[in-house]
Amino acid sequence: MLLLEPLVPVDGSLPPGVLAELTALYASAPAFHRATGDFPDPENVTAEQVESSVNAELAHPAAEVLLARDDADGGLAGIAVTLAEHPDPLDPYPWIGLLMVDGGRRRTGVGRELAGLVEERLRAGGRDGVRLAVLDANPGALAFWRALGYRVIDHREDRQMGRPCSVLHKDLPPGPPRTIGG
Repeated sequence: MLLLEPLVPVDGSLPPGVLAELTALYASAPAFHRATGDFPDPENVTAEQVESSVNAELAHPAAEVLLARDDADGGLAGIAVTLAEHPDPLDPYPWIGLLMVDGGRRRTGVGRELAGLVEERLRAGGRDGVRLAVLDANPGALAFWRALGYRVIDHREDRQMGRPCSVLHKDLPPGPPRTIGG
């Protein structure tokens, strides 16, 4: 089981120890970084690159960075970044900007559980749907999100780097929280 913990900077910096955990998490996912092209050398992700990436997320006023910790050992199992609102004022939905699972925990249900916890968090906040974009260069991610009930609603370039991607949506109907992973 996972526990979500919002990442809150301390005096403008990442809390002690968190940067090392995040660097290990990011370094464990070179295939993800190869698909996204976000890091120049996916096999050698540095703490400085991770800190810059996470701080860029934290700088966005509508963003929330969530750390997913294993409730058994407290280890960092994944990260999710959500946007309460999209930069397009006509888009009323929150977005999942990033969901990454520790490479050693892939294909164990952690990604599914993390996505479900993010959805429940959004639902509890009164949101009735969620969106995300998947790079066309990442067909595994598209299959993952479609298996979770997301549907493709558009194709466009991402706002930061102009890469082709699919936009997906999932309705979050009200109701009792779902049991995840059990």
